[in-house]
Amino acid sequence: MLTIVCRFKVSNYLHLISYIMNRQLLIKFGKRVREERLKIGLSQEKLAERAKVHRTYIGMIERAEKNITLTNMEKFSKALGIKLRELIDF
Repeated sequence: MLTIVCRFKVSNYLHLISYIMNRQLLIKFGKRVREERLKIGLSQEKLAERAKVHRTYIGMIERAEKNITLTNMEKFSKALGIKLRELIDF
């Protein structure tokens, strides 16, 4: 029984570490989108219009509330006028 408890604790710990790392990645990406958006003087609404996504989605991405797909990352990079590589290089 002790082995099962230990595995459970290790599993939960690894899950927590994975969650934290994913969250940090989302935060970095959201900050990067916001930086680039503000650099070219776009509102969240205008960026959403250019990227063809809902306006509230931009805010959720910038606040790291949503996980973003690679497809939407590409839409954002095109809407911001930069290469995808530049958007995720942080």
